[in-house]
Amino acid sequence: MDWWAVVLVAAAAALAVAGITHYAFIQMTQMKALNYQQVFDAFERAGARFREMYEPLRKEEVRIASHDGLRLHGVVVKAEQPSPKWVILVHGYTTSLPASIPFMDMFREEGFNVLLVDQRRHGKSEGKYTTYGYHEKHDVAAWVRYIKDAYGENCVVGLHGVSLGGGTVLEYLSLPEADAKFVIADCPYSDLTRLMHHQLQRLNHLPAALFLPLVNARMRKRAGFTLDQVSPVRSVQSSKIPVMFIHGAKDNYIPPSMSEELFAAKTGAKRLLLIQDATHGFALDADPALYKRSVQEFVREAFAGSPAESVEQAAELSPPEKEEFSGFGLTGVPNA
Repeated sequence: MDWWAVVLVAAAAALAVAGITHYAFIQMTQMKALNYQQVFDAFERAGARFREMYEPLRKEEVRIASHDGLRLHGVVVKAEQPSPKWVILVHGYTTSLPASIPFMDMFREEGFNVLLVDQRRHGKSEGKYTTYGYHEKHDVAAWVRYIKDAYGENCVVGLHGVSLGGGTVLEYLSLPEADAKFVIADCPYSDLTRLMHHQLQRLNHLPAALFLPLVNARMRKRAGFTLDQVSPVRSVQSSKIPVMFIHGAKDNYIPPSMSEELFAAKTGAKRLLLIQDATHGFALDADPALYKRSVQEFVREAFAGSPAESVEQAAELSPPEKEEFSGFGLTGVPNA
């Protein structure tokens, strides 16, 4: 082969690698998120009319500043009776605050005030990059501080997050000031490096050994963090806050083995719920009665100070009572 042909092939290969690296970086940190209207439309296409349930509720929009100067947005829905109990609901990647609405009632039935938040770079919150908990854990800390400043130091706060939200609330546990009564992580990742390896290699059929270091270098330069700085499995190891892990057994996007790993690493009070027919982010959809019952039991035990270690699998439990909720779907692709 002539020398110029070799140069052209090498240049084309370099351009291809650079292009794929850039695309992967954008997909991981800046993928376009659904706005409120799009989330509600997705609910309604699936036959779940959450807009009709949510809009009549008495709500208060709130905005706070993040530790790095972003304006973060949330919505407060107070309990029907005055209560010191609060739960913060944290959505997943590429969605926004309304995606948390299906999880409200199971907490409101237990007398909780609810704070639904837009993660940075999503919904009405500012931000340029998603950092998978590296910065978002500080956003959660700011929201906890907001509740206590606005409603009293006697407030008791729990956290619930789905996918990216699940990783975020687990990363919060690494902070010295972490102050939560309980944490519920639905389809979380245990380690960001291994998650991205899985998604590059298994889902996108790209050589992770080649592209992961390149993507990581771009993340460091552009977004200010690296993959190895996000590892929820490290965060849970030393935390004494009760944690419940929930995962769909048919989740190919974030493997259920990651929740099993997190459960094994967690010290102290913990619970693992595996729902057999659920894909990524759809555990509530697959078995709403089981999901609700297990969450409410765990929360009650956390408040009683006696949550015990337990593992549940839907296939091994008696059939739950039928629920009116018929399920929902947000997008045609998984939401990390």
